[in-house]
Amino acid sequence: MFQHVIRAVGSPLVMDPNSICRKSRRLAGKQREICRKEIEIVEEVANGAKIALAECQYQFRHRKWNCTTAKRSLDRVIRQDTRESAFVYGITAAGVVYSVTEACNMGHLLQCTCDNHVQDITTDGEWEWGGCGDNVEYGYKKSKEFMDARKKKRRGDLTTRIQLHNNDAGRLTVKNHMRTECKCHGLSGSCTLKTCWRKMPIFRHVGFILKQKFDGAIQVQSSNDGKRLETVIDTLKPPAKADIVYSEKSPLFCKRNRKIGSLGTKGRECVPDSMGVGGCDLLCCQRGYSTHKMTIRDNCKCRFIWCCDVRCETCMREKTIYRCL
Repeated sequence: MFQHVIRAVGSPLVMDPNSICRKSRRLAGKQREICRKEIEIVEEVANGAKIALAECQYQFRHRKWNCTTAKRSLDRVIRQDTRESAFVYGITAAGVVYSVTEACNMGHLLQCTCDNHVQDITTDGEWEWGGCGDNVEYGYKKSKEFMDARKKKRRGDLTTRIQLHNNDAGRLTVKNHMRTECKCHGLSGSCTLKTCWRKMPIFRHVGFILKQKFDGAIQVQSSNDGKRLETVIDTLKPPAKADIVYSEKSPLFCKRNRKIGSLGTKGRECVPDSMGVGGCDLLCCQRGYSTHKMTIRDNCKCRFIWCCDVRCETCMREKTIYRCL
């Protein structure tokens, strides 16, 4: 779970709603208002941050930087304007959109309803808009109000502009990838007519898209007038709203460096014969790896007993573990 509120409320390190609102003197005006009038929204901010952290750790599980929160390393990572901090801001803003929208549709938030508006899209006559769609506009609005509130006072600052941009890139990743779900109507399931509505993408898909954006992130700098972001390389087109952007090159994350939040890769499990990101050559930064054999107890020779039981034997097997030196 993300740590307590660290460094700034409204940063990705938002976890416990009660802790957030106890520090209300530090909150920006809109955040303070939400704490006072809509504590249930703050709970969804915390829930959104939790699912964002889990997704971040899944997407980077084989990378040198694996989105760990150990020893407050993530707090130090997000103090830099690197690709890694860009991903954290983006996935957290997306998580808040997702959590608020889901709570709205489940009826947990009395101030909103699911989206039952007819979509401005022509159907083929064999189906029609109906049902109760995901109210992503409400989730987007609340994510923006809370996540961006503290940043608005310093819009001319490059770091602030980058964080606001990546927050919105995360929100747009949810909003721009809504999917259509349908239910069939007709005798014996003949599906002579379908009713359709809009649903959010699976959050794993959101994480996957943002990970792709991380891999293709664009290095930016402030324009001469300080009003916009422009690419460091003149030949590249300006970043789109849904792109992930950064200004500082990432550290290697090979060795422990407390200042930048790197815990190093010593002791990380790796795959010896893989050339990919989880392979021992890359993950261990050419330092080599150790080999350990361990015995694992597993269920085996399972059989179904009528009715209704499954019985298994216990088998012992040997597994080889490879860890970076």
